[in-house]
Amino acid sequence: MAGKWLGLAKWVLLAALSVAATGALTALGVPSAGLFAALVVGIALALMNLAPARVPRTVGIAAQGVLGVYIGTMVSRDAVGALGPHWLLVLGVAVATLLISVLFGTLLGLRREVSPLTGSLAMVAGGASGLVAIARELGADDRVVAVVQYLRVALVTASMPIAVTLIYRAERTDHTVIIDQTSVTPWYLSVLVIAGLALVGDTAGKLIRLPGAGLLGPLALTVALQLSAVPFDLNVPAALVQIGYLVIGWQAGVAFTRQSLRAVGRTLPAALALIVVLTVATAGLGALLAHLAGLTPLEGYLATSPGGVYAVLATAVETGSNVTFIIAAQVVRILMMLFAAPLMARAIARLSERVRPRAALGV
Repeated sequence: MAGKWLGLAKWVLLAALSVAATGALTALGVPSAGLFAALVVGIALALMNLAPARVPRTVGIAAQGVLGVYIGTMVSRDAVGALGPHWLLVLGVAVATLLISVLFGTLLGLRREVSPLTGSLAMVAGGASGLVAIARELGADDRVVAVVQYLRVALVTASMPIAVTLIYRAERTDHTVIIDQTSVTPWYLSVLVIAGLALVGDTAGKLIRLPGAGLLGPLALTVALQLSAVPFDLNVPAALVQIGYLVIGWQAGVAFTRQSLRAVGRTLPAALALIVVLTVATAGLGALLAHLAGLTPLEGYLATSPGGVYAVLATAVETGSNVTFIIAAQVVRILMMLFAAPLMARAIARLSERVRPRAALGV
């Protein structure tokens, strides 16, 4: 009985501190504040032996489903139409970004502390919360993936104002944007639809052996619903999204130990260097996109930024840029990363497994 109450007390402590940290980080404008807060709090409590042993698998799958549906609601007919005749070019840039990301992830995987699979998922430039959610299911170390992914998001977000001001010489305008957060659909009906999409998507994904079915199955179904003619205004309640973020952050955070934290720390200098190069490389792709699609250099940079979608939106609005095109291009990038990255990462992992035995035998 004492053990049961102790376990409950650890969950209450974890939840209370995570919610408090989420509020503080949200006030500071940190993207995906719930996930980041839960990760940091989970790590701290785990190192003090005050965290729960693990997050139940069913709870983790449910959180994946919520995030899958939430990400899917970013897609709309208007967003797809905003790309116009340049959709194939935007898709090509997204593919190039994926290839560069996986290449850099493979380089990170050369380190002894990081497997090629973990390195590939950690360096993928997009869908941080989704990739962290499915990393463990794919066989990667979700602790490394979480830390490196949010290092990328933080670095890209922090460097954006500097690049916009010093490199692109952009000036702020009086443009404002109104994002309609209201929905004509009752919240309880939306929750029922979300639950149905999560359950059906996960089941169907497992039947076809889709990697990360708990996330990608609901995501695929939601995208199909958004692009269909079904007159349903799907809205994921903000509180439900935050709970999903918290669960995913806890899943990685409570698994930390002092040894694993030291291993991740040794990986960070190499990861930081690769993230900087990745940011420069995607800026080059942005310059190419701007030239071929008739955009301004700033719009090309924002459309191909490898992270910080909310910062991209704010910057696009403040500088009077083509917001609809930029966000549409960002959505294409995120979807590409989430669907293609797990497949490419697994292929790299299999290849490395074949190469390592041969190297050990001196072949």
